[in-house]
Amino acid sequence: MYQIRTIAFYNLENLFDTENDSLIFDDDRTPSGKDQWTKERYLGKIENMSKVLSEIGSSAHTSVPDIIGVCEVENLDVLQDLVDHQNLKPYNFGIIHFDSPDERGIDVALLYKRDAFIPVNFNSHRLLLFTDDGNRNYTRDQLIVEGLLDNETIYFMVNHWPSRSGGEARSRPYRLEAAKLNKRIIDSVRREDINAKIISMGDFNDDPIDPSFKKVLEVRKNAKKLDSLDLYGPMEKLYRKGNGSLAYRDKWNLFDQLYMTANLIDKSKKTYSFWKAGIHTPDYLIDQKGKYKGYPLRTYAGGTYIGGYSDHFPVFLYLIKKAAP
Repeated sequence: MYQIRTIAFYNLENLFDTENDSLIFDDDRTPSGKDQWTKERYLGKIENMSKVLSEIGSSAHTSVPDIIGVCEVENLDVLQDLVDHQNLKPYNFGIIHFDSPDERGIDVALLYKRDAFIPVNFNSHRLLLFTDDGNRNYTRDQLIVEGLLDNETIYFMVNHWPSRSGGEARSRPYRLEAAKLNKRIIDSVRREDINAKIISMGDFNDDPIDPSFKKVLEVRKNAKKLDSLDLYGPMEKLYRKGNGSLAYRDKWNLFDQLYMTANLIDKSKKTYSFWKAGIHTPDYLIDQKGKYKGYPLRTYAGGTYIGGYSDHFPVFLYLIKKAAP
C-alpha cells in the first residue's frame, strides 16, 4: 500500500476581482472596462477555477490536490473566494500569498490542505529586472514555502517568469535572470540542509529544452542518471512527445512545469518520492469547435466572453511513499 499526495500548478489566467485598483493596470477587468468584468462573470470564473482545482490528478488520487501553486491572481481576496467556494471549502485550504510589484497586479500563491501540510517558513524573493535603457521591469516575485507534508520536510517554490512579450529572443534574458534567482534560492536552502527536498513549479514561459532550464538550472531529463545535487524535470519527456499546456499559432508549448531535487527520486519509497507527472486535460477544458479547436477553453477568446477556464492546462505530479503498516 502506498500513500499518495498530489502536487499541482495552474495558471488561472487573470483571476481579478471587479474593483478598480488605481495602483495597477486592472482597468479592463472592471464592469465598465473593456472586458465588462461583472460580478456574475467573476463568480462564474471562481466556480470554474475551483472545479478544475478540485479535479486535478483525480485519475490516480481520489482526493483534491494537497498542494496547489497558482499564478495570475490579483490579490488575497480572490484566493479566499476561491478556497471558500463549495468545490473546495470542504478541504480546508490554507493560503500563502504576497503582493508582487508586477505592473498588472498579478501574483503567485500556494494553496495547501491543512490536514496534509503545515507551513513552517515562507518567503517571497524579488526578481530585479531592468530594460536596456535602465528602467525597472516590474514582474512577479518567486515564492518559497518550507513545511511538513505528513511530518516530512519539503520545500515548494511557485513561479511565474517574465513573458515572451516582444518575442522569445528579446525577452529571453529576463527568464535567464529568473532561472538564476531560482538557482540562488535552491542553493541557499541547500546551504542550510544539503538533503533538502525541493519542488519548483510554475508558468515559466519557457519549455523544458530552453536555455533557462538546460544551461542555467541544468535540469536533467533522465531519472536514472542523477547525481545527488542534480535537478530532475519530468516534463521534458512529455514535451518531446508533443504534449503541451498552452497553444499559440498552432504550436504547443509546455511552459507549465514542475521540477525537483534529485533526492525525490527514491526507489525505496520509504519517504515521499516522485511517481509520475501529467497534464490535466479533461474534455471540458478543451475548445471543441471553431478557430481555437483543441486549444484550452479560455474565459475570453478574441476579445469575446465565452465563459471558459484558462489559456493554460494545469500540470501535476504525484508523490508516493509506502504506507505505515
